[in-house]
Amino acid sequence: MTDLLVARLRAAGCVFAEDEAALLRAEAGGVRLEDLVVRRVAGEPLESVLGWVELDGMRLRVGPGCFVPRRRTLLLARAAIAASPSTLVELCCGVAPVAALVARARPGVRVHASDLDPVPLELARANLAGHDGAVHRDLFAALPPSLRGQIDVLAANAPYVPTEQIAMMPPEARVHEPAHALDGGRDGLDLHRRVAAEAPRWLRPGGVLLIETSVRQAPGTAATCAAAGLDPEILRDEELDATAVRAVLPAGASPETAATR
Repeated sequence: MTDLLVARLRAAGCVFAEDEAALLRAEAGGVRLEDLVVRRVAGEPLESVLGWVELDGMRLRVGPGCFVPRRRTLLLARAAIAASPSTLVELCCGVAPVAALVARARPGVRVHASDLDPVPLELARANLAGHDGAVHRDLFAALPPSLRGQIDVLAANAPYVPTEQIAMMPPEARVHEPAHALDGGRDGLDLHRRVAAEAPRWLRPGGVLLIETSVRQAPGTAATCAAAGLDPEILRDEELDATAVRAVLPAGASPETAATR
């Protein structure tokens, strides 16, 4: 017998229609299932329709109007976990996937997350529930002054798609995710420059800045970090198809000297 739900999803362009049908059925029943299917067939990301995304075995809450964390962001999370931080701040956090994964892996870590958009911040609070976490608006603006010069790891999945390339992104992202979560400016590095310039004022000596980027943009991201007085290296994970820059504040640096750079 033909599975009509699978057929509808396949006709809408869903490559893994059978898997998606099973997930939608597990999340809903009766009339509500039809509501979910209509949203998915209209092109809304499966994760925001379901209300969750799974990363490294952890379910994180997501929803309409939010940037859906991609699997490649695991590179940031794993690099942050490897640094064994006692204090971590996730900038441009969206629903705070890095902070949540680090908090799970490193009990006792203090995590802070910040984002311009209040919509994903509500979900970030839910994803950090039960951990020693706090959520703030914008980049560094609302962070407690007591964190200045004390942060072990700054992690940022700041938007890095060049403006002219937004039109070439899949509709699931281009239509259903907020533009400010995707658009990195003319060369995709606008937010990377802002984050790198401020990072030395907030990191402790020996602290680490982690920025997700692309293969093409990684040299530019690394250069912005070097210009801010950090020591950068490019990280690449082929299995995740992920690229990031890891930049360390030299041990002899201090917030006072960094602020004068």
